[in-house]
Amino acid sequence: MISLSHVSKRYPGGHQALNDVGFSIESGELVFITGHSGAGKTTLLKLLVAIERPTAGSIIVNGQNIGALQTRAVPFLRRKFGLIFQDHKLLFDRSVYANVALPLEIAGYGVKDAARRVNAALDKVGLLKYQKSLPVTLSGGEQQRLCIARAIVHRPSILLADEPTGNLDADYATEIGDLFRSFNQVGVTVVVATHDQALLARLTPRVIALRNGTLAEAA
Repeated sequence: MISLSHVSKRYPGGHQALNDVGFSIESGELVFITGHSGAGKTTLLKLLVAIERPTAGSIIVNGQNIGALQTRAVPFLRRKFGLIFQDHKLLFDRSVYANVALPLEIAGYGVKDAARRVNAALDKVGLLKYQKSLPVTLSGGEQQRLCIARAIVHRPSILLADEPTGNLDADYATEIGDLFRSFNQVGVTVVVATHDQALLARLTPRVIALRNGTLAEAA
């Protein structure tokens, strides 16, 4: 499903974020990308969805060469993915419901179909009763669950999460981990960039470790 071969990423100014990285992820796997801060975890996730493009090497997702995609094809690629960002990227002037509905509006879903999907996603993450609330009224853990609802509302085949438990206490982190496991159990490929060792021990995923932009482990 996902294959990287000799992938490198050098940013303008000379920073080498990734160097000659290669591995594969099969459909339905639960994978953690681990490593120290600055190891290249976030860059790797951005490359998978063409937020960034590789300097060298190839990235194949479902048979598509991501580095060679034309700009107009990128939105169609991203429909395969659910994205959970480290900084949430919530719209604080819109309701919980509207935040989750936004990807469906962009994709052109009808009102009734969108409502059914939004309510199902909010119910899955335990936020259905807050659908009329503004995100600012939610706790940190609830905001993260809102991000997950928005990421899975279009039923992606691949879920990417960047440090999803980084700012959460242990109880909220456990809840988030259980959600990821539940998605994976129904066939979603889940790829999590994290340094959360407790989450790793709880979920026992396959581990791909980065060190200073190079591949240290791909068990």
